[in-house]
Amino acid sequence: MSYQPRTIAYLAEVMHPPLAPDPRAIQRLHNEFFQENDPTYTSFHVSDSGPTLSNPASRPGAVSSVSFLQDRMLFREELGGLLTDQFAQRVRRVCERMATERKIPVFLAQVITLRSLVNAKNRRDTREFLAKDMLRIDAGLDAFSHPPATLGLRMAFPARSADQPATAVRVESYNADPRSLFLETQTTYGPLVVDRGLEAIEQRVLDSYGQLTGSVLDFVSRFDRPGES
Repeated sequence: MSYQPRTIAYLAEVMHPPLAPDPRAIQRLHNEFFQENDPTYTSFHVSDSGPTLSNPASRPGAVSSVSFLQDRMLFREELGGLLTDQFAQRVRRVCERMATERKIPVFLAQVITLRSLVNAKNRRDTREFLAKDMLRIDAGLDAFSHPPATLGLRMAFPARSADQPATAVRVESYNADPRSLFLETQTTYGPLVVDRGLEAIEQRVLDSYGQLTGSVLDFVSRFDRPGES
């Protein structure tokens, strides 16, 4: 069954050994991007938590930024127009520059969180889809005084080996639009030695998106059938 996922958030945490704060290094990075006529982020500012590069909000609630904390970089692209491959390239590019600028020998871990919305094919309200078709708990909900505003499930899949990621999956109703099903994957990867190249940082984002649009949507489709009750 074919779905058209609408990705509403790309998030990535890239951990590294703790570093002393140095906003000047991030400002140099920002200036380098402009000198190359490819301003990945247009604004630079420093807060109590550390320096941040960001872009103006393209719509209400939108976020486009990377924050540089003592032991990690936090990438956020929410409700914007960035595509998956563009986000993956952005994460890799900033990590490569930071590794050079701050002499980072290894990235200790990478956590990628992706959030998308899809419409169920056979229910107009995804709470009905979850309660009646996927979870089959609609009768049991009578135990409560009123129906739940949000319904869903969470699954955790541990890493099967040292070179495999651990993954957590959420499938839930979406309060802002009852027709939409909220999907989230959070994938945790192990360390990468900088001298061996950082192509894997980009590929991990693409692999995580492939899991969301592959196994997670396949799981949803097995319950999204005409006549399910």
